[in-house]
Amino acid sequence: MKALWRKQVFDLVRPVLLALALSVSFQASSDSSAVASAHPLATDAGIDILKKGGNAFDAAVAVTATLAVVEPYSSGIGGGGFWLLHIEQDHRDVMIDGRERAPLAASRDMYLDDNNEVIPGASIDGALSAGIPGVPAAIEHIALNYGKLPLTVTLEPAIRHARTGFKTDKHYQRMAVFREKALNASPEAAKIFLKNNKAPEPGTLIIQSDLADTLSILAAQGARGFYQGELASKLVTSVVKNGGIWSKEDLASYRIIERTPVSGNYRGMKVISAAPPSSGGVALIQMLNMLAQFDFDSLSQSGRTHLLTEVMRRAYRDRAEYLGDTDFVDVPVDRLISEKHAKTLADSVRLDRATPSDQLRKVAVDANKATDTTHFSVVDKEGNRVAATLSINYPFGSGFVAEATGVLLNDEMDDFSSKPGVPNVYGLVGNEANAIEPGKRMLSSMTPTFLETEERIAVLGTPGGSRIITMVLLAALEFHRGGSADSMVNLGRFHHQYLPDRIFIEPDVFSESLVTALFELGHETSVLDSTFGNMHAIVFDRKRMKLDAAADSRGGGTAAVLH
Repeated sequence: MKALWRKQVFDLVRPVLLALALSVSFQASSDSSAVASAHPLATDAGIDILKKGGNAFDAAVAVTATLAVVEPYSSGIGGGGFWLLHIEQDHRDVMIDGRERAPLAASRDMYLDDNNEVIPGASIDGALSAGIPGVPAAIEHIALNYGKLPLTVTLEPAIRHARTGFKTDKHYQRMAVFREKALNASPEAAKIFLKNNKAPEPGTLIIQSDLADTLSILAAQGARGFYQGELASKLVTSVVKNGGIWSKEDLASYRIIERTPVSGNYRGMKVISAAPPSSGGVALIQMLNMLAQFDFDSLSQSGRTHLLTEVMRRAYRDRAEYLGDTDFVDVPVDRLISEKHAKTLADSVRLDRATPSDQLRKVAVDANKATDTTHFSVVDKEGNRVAATLSINYPFGSGFVAEATGVLLNDEMDDFSSKPGVPNVYGLVGNEANAIEPGKRMLSSMTPTFLETEERIAVLGTPGGSRIITMVLLAALEFHRGGSADSMVNLGRFHHQYLPDRIFIEPDVFSESLVTALFELGHETSVLDSTFGNMHAIVFDRKRMKLDAAADSRGGGTAAVLH
């Protein structure tokens, strides 16, 4: 009887004990804060807001807005993104879905010609390629619900840099050269981002007075000032005049959605990541779940690379078939990230031979490209943290700036499946789950992520189009091995996305002997001409109470720790 009584009492108090243990285990406060972003001015803006008494969420607003000004080829208030938040006081994680939405006049075959073929460039260049932006609504939502400072304070750095200008660098020049044609097709864009219709030399001052005015309206009036009223009318008028299909109803009806992140575990490491309409978290957890079925660490370098390739292949195949906006289609998330599904997929992996992708369920694809996008990470001294990946899709988005607004629009409509089985500009294919529908949010690969062990916490993410998810996978494994923030972001990278059936490798990452070994296993490899990705990570050591922040050496960003 006593034993039974003790068990009954334990069963009653067990939830309380677990909750207490969790709060102690995941304690993440320290005397420091940190910001890592893709541009020094954005990192400085985040640190400045933290110095003024703001928390991580206030800093995130400042960094988001500043990147929109100084990284116009990567993000902007004419784009969208996902903000993964951890609210330390509540021990709660939430994903702010500020993804763009298809206009209400959008249709399933809007980018197909009379022969049912995809019209080249229609979903990439110009006003017709733009979804309804989510960044302005997300900025306000984060500020009102999680921040401590008003938008007039957190948007001040962005407004200042738009008004007084910022100097371009070599990366800006490369991106502008790449998108010169699209930018020149928009007189407003050419006037702002080019000089004499050419990509400007590094060191050129870019002033965006109209954007400064738009950000000032957002600071004073909140999201209502962007999505309604005079500014909304200017946006719609300009878009429609230039072949787009926006309406005032599109803007007025846009809403932020708070979503529960997807989560999983890999050998004692908790993984919290982006939920649909991002495919990132699902695919990341799938790959880790498959790896857990093998003795990964005991394998040779070629064996580990082979196994990683095989799990990438299978996760990207599932992405093509199942993933989409869960508000419109039934995505079997729980099944996809289950251990049972991982075991089924892992059972088809041979450690002595590559599985040709055409032996899996086939979807035709013939391209593989990467985008710019942007990512930043923030941690404050209370332990609040933000991992945010933002995008306008292709470099400089659609290349179109709405007149008298300074707003450079995204071309995220290309992230829909314009036609099942036909790749988008990044070589990714989709099925009916990601078909165009009015008001629907397009599928994404953005993967803002938190990693947690008993000893450490990591906040990370990266741009890189179709390669984002595999970059985060490699960084997560590096963190699991005990790697620092610097080693995570500067790790050599490779990628496989089911189709095309080859491993894409950064220069000087694989040795000749490794390439030979992979060839003998049946893998085709392609060494790229340049590096990819621009990861920014922060690692918190629970025992030492120390923050470690790093910016990817491939880019021009910075990381700073505020003591």
